[in-house]
Amino acid sequence: MAFPTNGDSAMISVQELIKEPLMLVPQQYIRLGDQGPSTTVLFDDSNLSPTLPILDMKLLESDHELHKLHSTCKDWGFFQVVNHGVSCSLMEKLRYEIEEFYKLPVEEKMKYKIRPGDVEGYGTIARGEGTLDWGDRFYMIINPLTRRKPYLFPELPSSLRNTLERYITELQELGMKLLMVMARALKIEREEVMELFDDGMQSMRMTYYPQCPQPELVMGITPHSDATGITILNQLNGVDGLEIKKDGVWIPVKFLPDAFVVNVGDILEILSNGVYSSIEHRVTVNSKKERISISFFMNPKFEADIGPISSLINLQNPPLFKKLGMEQYVKDFFSRKLNGKSHLERMKIETDQVSWGTPGDAKN
Repeated sequence: MAFPTNGDSAMISVQELIKEPLMLVPQQYIRLGDQGPSTTVLFDDSNLSPTLPILDMKLLESDHELHKLHSTCKDWGFFQVVNHGVSCSLMEKLRYEIEEFYKLPVEEKMKYKIRPGDVEGYGTIARGEGTLDWGDRFYMIINPLTRRKPYLFPELPSSLRNTLERYITELQELGMKLLMVMARALKIEREEVMELFDDGMQSMRMTYYPQCPQPELVMGITPHSDATGITILNQLNGVDGLEIKKDGVWIPVKFLPDAFVVNVGDILEILSNGVYSSIEHRVTVNSKKERISISFFMNPKFEADIGPISSLINLQNPPLFKKLGMEQYVKDFFSRKLNGKSHLERMKIETDQVSWGTPGDAKN
């Protein structure tokens, strides 16, 4: 499936750009006046741990940890997960393979370039008013298997492909566990979540953020919320750069070793009828070291309808969001530029338009 885009994808590799001595950032990457400064990293004085909540997968069956997850998804929309069951050796192997991929000659990587009218593949996509992110990304849909582009995943170097397959299997299992626990916290039946997410749309993005001579002028990724159910982020090489917008302030995230950062996406905010919140986030870069990450996006199946889950809707809690087919939802997202939570805002029902009839009847 090809998604519409506003103009052709830009085929400029930032990694190639910095191979020559670069004193000034080219104009097409400069983003002035709209980003806002970062705070310093905030810590909990009791144990000097990052303020981003930390959840232990081994404890999520307990009522205490379940309550912690519920309040975290409402108040933060982001958390780190430890004891997640994905082996350290697999994560280290994945880091090595992705680093090796980005070391390939640009001619090799361009075999996977983003094609006109599409968003999948290797390259850079313009954000905002044509401004480019300071990063090279490789995005592709990986599930269902019938949606994989034959010239992308199947054509990757065999060692990277095999490692990714193992990693995808592990992340699918972890993602479904997290969604099931969230369903329990929301008091949603497991079957409702399974019907939406079983064999759902899953995608991943491998991103390489090169060092930058003027990091304060650029963005690795422009501020946005994810148009997903949940996102599982692996910061591969230990270089920080992710920042979240909490109470109007940009807070840098300090990753724990071998932890994943998980965030609530717009779709989960819609499904939960606003109980859980997706959060704006961005990526900054630095002048000393490149950053490499891989994001795993979990979504409902293409055939599903996206809207507040019916069991959460009643006369006292009317639907806040329209209902829209997943396939159309994805097309709409990729047809627009990243801009904060603007895509989610388009899904909201105006207060004076809320139907007090059959729950979930609101249509786009």
